[in-house]
Amino acid sequence: MSGRFHSIANADSTTSTWCSFERTTTTASTRTSTSMPSACGGGSIEREGRVSSTTDCVTICSVPDDKYKWDVVFKTRKTEMSRYIHMNFDHTAALVLKDGTVYHGMGHGPDGLYEGEAVFCTGMVGYTESLTDPSYYNQFLTFSYPLIGNYGVASFDDRSEGLPRFFESDSIKARAMVAHEVCEHPSHWSCDRTLPQWLCDEQVPAISGIDTRDLTKRLRAHGVMPALLAVGCEGDLPDIGRLRTRAAKMDDPTNKNLVREVSTPVTTVYNDAGDTTVVLLDCGAKYGIIKSLLRRNVRVVRVRYDTPIDVIETYKPDGILVSNGPGNPDRVDTICDTIDAALNRDIPTVGICMGIQLLSLSQGAETYKLKFGHRSQNQPCRELGTSRCYITSQNHGYVVDPASLEGTDLSLWMTNANDGSCEGVTSSRLNTFAVQFHPEANPGPRDTDFLFDRFLSLMGD
Repeated sequence: MSGRFHSIANADSTTSTWCSFERTTTTASTRTSTSMPSACGGGSIEREGRVSSTTDCVTICSVPDDKYKWDVVFKTRKTEMSRYIHMNFDHTAALVLKDGTVYHGMGHGPDGLYEGEAVFCTGMVGYTESLTDPSYYNQFLTFSYPLIGNYGVASFDDRSEGLPRFFESDSIKARAMVAHEVCEHPSHWSCDRTLPQWLCDEQVPAISGIDTRDLTKRLRAHGVMPALLAVGCEGDLPDIGRLRTRAAKMDDPTNKNLVREVSTPVTTVYNDAGDTTVVLLDCGAKYGIIKSLLRRNVRVVRVRYDTPIDVIETYKPDGILVSNGPGNPDRVDTICDTIDAALNRDIPTVGICMGIQLLSLSQGAETYKLKFGHRSQNQPCRELGTSRCYITSQNHGYVVDPASLEGTDLSLWMTNANDGSCEGVTSSRLNTFAVQFHPEANPGPRDTDFLFDRFLSLMGD
């Protein structure tokens, strides 16, 4: 059985028309028609869309745009799942910062009111890797580059080392996406779907059509801050005054143990026949870290972040790697005791991103939050005592306080050439080193990929 929806409205109207089908439908189709202004020659424009899928509910929303065409979205609810099928349609949306600043734009993904921390990334490419990076958990990821989505989204079935090639986890981990322009018609050989389709499939909200340059400058000047994102149809959004009041009362959504929410619930072994065994303490580990180890024929045992050292030792590790992750490292419980115990048992231990913060905390150092963080693919890092400077990929809001390393067994190894913050620590007594950046990149340059070889050498000594 098929359902048909017909609506006629003035092309200059902004009124939304809804139609719901409650009966089970095998094929749903729509036809929309709108009158053209006399300046455009009169007449009308018709557009038809079809969904060939068994559904128990189809909701259709049609809204005229400024080019006198209709944009249509179907919402289909199947027995086993709910999914949006996107057809050039945008809801309205509002982004409200804690300081009261409001940005109005177009909405993507599911309707609703969402809380998160507004941050920005200056990378030109790698949006699929960034959105699936667990370090962005509970954050509104703003892309400062003006056009996002022009090469679409690849298939999860495209694999490298047995893991998805262009993704850093199994789903989008950012709370929401913020962009100036989202490409609806990508062109790339690997494209499996559009970015808006992916957002809808994963039920992740987004806002586009805003001045991301202004937003980025504001976050640089005043620091990253809590924010609200409201997505819905015209007229359905909450009162902006109420949103401002609510946003002003928000606490830092990342100042808690977010690692608990993204760490793996089960132990997974990769490449069981590998030459060397590394236990990966998963604080929100990126697939890129695992793949970098697998390329070196390492047996990787991925465990939950709070796994005790006695359990870790049952896997007979040659080394331990503490991964990246979201939130405030001071809020992550038990893991510092595990890292300290591993170092005292002379197990080579390396940290990446949050890993350097947790490793440093385990030795008595301290961390603090940066004003707006390092989230880009071009961060320059100097290696102290040499003339070397590496271009690195980074995504973090917290860093180790270099002054707090005094009196510990750790020493400053690398610094950021832009702001002088800590980018690496090492030790003359302990079998360890750690870096704040991502040597596996994904996305970004692989100038420091050799650090994985250094880790293998540390385990071989």
